[in-house]
Amino acid sequence: MPHWIWKNWEQGKIRMVTEGMRGSMVGEKAEREHRQNRLVQYLIETMHMHNTYAFGYFFCEALNFINVVGNIFLTDRFLGGAFMTYGTEVVNFSNMNQENRTDPMVAVFPRVTKCTFHKFGPSGSIQKHDALCILAQNILNEKIYIFLWFWFIILSVLSGLAICYSAAVVLMPSTRETILKRRFRFGAPNAVDTIIRKTQVGDFLVLHLLGQNTNQLVFGEILDEFVRRLNFGSNSNLPSAPSTLEMSPIYPEITKYKETET
Repeated sequence: MPHWIWKNWEQGKIRMVTEGMRGSMVGEKAEREHRQNRLVQYLIETMHMHNTYAFGYFFCEALNFINVVGNIFLTDRFLGGAFMTYGTEVVNFSNMNQENRTDPMVAVFPRVTKCTFHKFGPSGSIQKHDALCILAQNILNEKIYIFLWFWFIILSVLSGLAICYSAAVVLMPSTRETILKRRFRFGAPNAVDTIIRKTQVGDFLVLHLLGQNTNQLVFGEILDEFVRRLNFGSNSNLPSAPSTLEMSPIYPEITKYKETET
């Protein structure tokens, strides 16, 4: 459900703006620069307009954590309160003396049970026979649920760390600075300071996702151009790219312009 919510919230924004720029650098220099200019122009035009987008991203991260924790409690209730400590008891069981240990998996999923068979006797009457039956399905069930226990624990820890990471990005500008310098190796101090000061959380999130979906060298060039336009603004002599506010994919366009009448 969180994945479905995010896909509908995100609506392919990052895929559209990075169209043709993902993976290795392919194509002529002029074509690559044209795409980069289009992308930077979009970032400039939509400054401070991505906070709702960021809210959806952080909201879905919180839903991921709630989802896995909720699964743990529901599974524990389904197994009669035995799931919470199931994994730790299995680990402790493997370290116990074989003569004094009791398998916790057998307590939750018994492998043998008393059963009654009804058979026709020699005279045609039904006879009851007591027997011990092997529950083969439980031999598989105990392995499935021990895997689920460790899987849920791993997911809950990773989801919790993701929330802490997102909180640090929102609340601590120094975290954003570290991400730019270490994650994306964008090390110009003045440029990093400009990005931190002039962008909001939503803008930074879009930059972060762009960096994850483009070549590192290309992304560095995009950040350089982005910083130049932030510093010089409308007074710069940089060439202006076509408007991308409509979120159209950055395809190489061949446009025929009409000759200006003199």
